[in-house]
Amino acid sequence: MILSTQFMTMLAMVLGGFYLGIILDTFRRASSHWKNSVFLTYFMEISFWLSQTLFLFYILYRVNAGELRFYVFVACLLGFATYQALAASSYKKMLEHMIQIALSIYRFFAKVIHALFVTPVVFVFSLFFSAIAYTIQVLFIILVTIGKIIFAPFKWVIMLIYRLLPEIIKKYLHKIAGFYSTMKNICKKWLKYIKFKRR
Repeated sequence: MILSTQFMTMLAMVLGGFYLGIILDTFRRASSHWKNSVFLTYFMEISFWLSQTLFLFYILYRVNAGELRFYVFVACLLGFATYQALAASSYKKMLEHMIQIALSIYRFFAKVIHALFVTPVVFVFSLFFSAIAYTIQVLFIILVTIGKIIFAPFKWVIMLIYRLLPEIIKKYLHKIAGFYSTMKNICKKWLKYIKFKRR
């Protein structure tokens, strides 16, 4: 290996180690999103180190056809140590700042989309269902009114027949009505009790 190739190899590996420090801090910052899943944590760690190893080896292959020497590892370690000593703190701050900017942009567009699309759709649907509910309520009132008008003569005839009945039959009908009312109240209490038990 000629001297210029060795120099390019060392320079590439120093930059590769520097890059590895940057991408490692970025990966560690993102790892909080999957740290609660053991399987996903192992999968992401293995995928990260495998992909970065292949990437660094590809750089090495482009520079010196993939020849591994001891100084290659030393140069890579030097680049990583340089990053940790000189740039790690500044990069972490810049990364947090960039994340906050990205989140602000995302929130802004989310609010714009919500205001332009979601809110009008929700308003239209609520207006539509309110109109349907109001129409049903009006129709119900109309039907009840018509029913009262239709059944009013029958009610008057029944009341007239009831007044003409003997007192014994009236008392008997009162007893039947009282029994029906009692059974109705008992059924209501049992239904309320069953509903309460289900909760």
